[in-house]
Amino acid sequence: MSLQVEKQEKNMAKLTIEVSAEEFDQAMDKAYRKNKSKMSVPGFRKGKVPRQMLEKMYGPAIFYEDAANIIIPDAYAKELENSDLDIVSRPEIDVTQIEKGKPFIFTATVALKPEVELGQYTGIEVEKSVVEVTEEEVNAELEKVREQNSRTIPVEDRPVKDGDIAVIDYEGFVDGVAFEGGKGENHNLTIGSHSFIDTFEEQLIGKSLNEEVEVNVTFPEEYHAEELKGKPAMFKVVIKEIKEKELPDLDDDFAQDVSEFDTFAEYKEDVKAKLTATKENEAKNKKEEAVVNAIAQGAKMEIPEAMIETQAVQMTDDFARRMQSQGLSMEQYFQFTGLDAQKFMEQMKPQAEQRIKNRLVLEAVAKAENMTASDEDVDKEIENMASMYQMEVDKLKELVSDEEKEQMKQDICVQKAVEFVVDKAVEK
Repeated sequence: MSLQVEKQEKNMAKLTIEVSAEEFDQAMDKAYRKNKSKMSVPGFRKGKVPRQMLEKMYGPAIFYEDAANIIIPDAYAKELENSDLDIVSRPEIDVTQIEKGKPFIFTATVALKPEVELGQYTGIEVEKSVVEVTEEEVNAELEKVREQNSRTIPVEDRPVKDGDIAVIDYEGFVDGVAFEGGKGENHNLTIGSHSFIDTFEEQLIGKSLNEEVEVNVTFPEEYHAEELKGKPAMFKVVIKEIKEKELPDLDDDFAQDVSEFDTFAEYKEDVKAKLTATKENEAKNKKEEAVVNAIAQGAKMEIPEAMIETQAVQMTDDFARRMQSQGLSMEQYFQFTGLDAQKFMEQMKPQAEQRIKNRLVLEAVAKAENMTASDEDVDKEIENMASMYQMEVDKLKELVSDEEKEQMKQDICVQKAVEFVVDKAVEK
């Protein structure tokens, strides 16, 4: 095998990889063995037709595609392992020569990691942040916990009011015709939550138990269902139950129920402390982001589009996994937002580019300041991970590969660079 590298503009490179005719023939033989059980020729049992016979009947090209798919991943990986190229995108593969008895040649167009010319990275000016937790914020948090610990009780002696939970059956009609997805039974609707469109909830206020109500609304112009956008609709609603929330008193008993504290005063102080810690962490993250963004803005680098696309794909996959953990597919997300895969990817690209810039400048700072990560640093990181995932440290160490340890070292150096530039920043 051989590798030729042709550097191109904007940190792109075209790799030409040549595989010997002998190795290509071996891949052809693997392709034959993979497919022979599917092929039959009169006079031969199925799966027993010689390769030479099949190539004579159909031509050797019958195995070319599978042979290429067999040989390309290994050949690409082996050549990269022996090179000093720092590739930061998926390869765009193009087969340039494929013929029996000749070397197999293909190209891989890739993005290379850009060189970074740092500008100023110490003494960056950032706005001074003041962390303060108000009494109103503490009370709002207490009310949130109070709501979470409320109970619902049935109401039979009065009509629906704001804040109630109405259990309803409903069916929607547009131009007198019921529409798909417009029917529900025993639906719990919190009045004032604005989870239903337009003034649907407000029109139930003042209505009584078992009352049949006609609710008239208009679908918004940006509604996800094309056939309902901007359309007036009428819902037939039956109020089957009315329930109201009963909130606990904010006293010592409440504190003992929801926390480890004996008195409400102690619990309230703890709530304030936690809100303060959250705000301090947010301020810390905001300061880090401002400093690193400023350094990235002052640095010079040429990021290839393929690198941005690769990062955007990764971010999209991460987003999809988060949505899935919440029980929502990307198809449903696109339906609700009116986006599609291409539009979503385009929206991701500016964030992807900024994330790349920030990482590159932090790596450059770490290099400029001769920052390193020791084996002890890695062990400490693994201990933290073991604690997080409730695993035994030794077992987790066994699972972490050398390659992953090297990646952890790079990440540790980047974090050291963050701490360095933030420490050197100037608040104004």
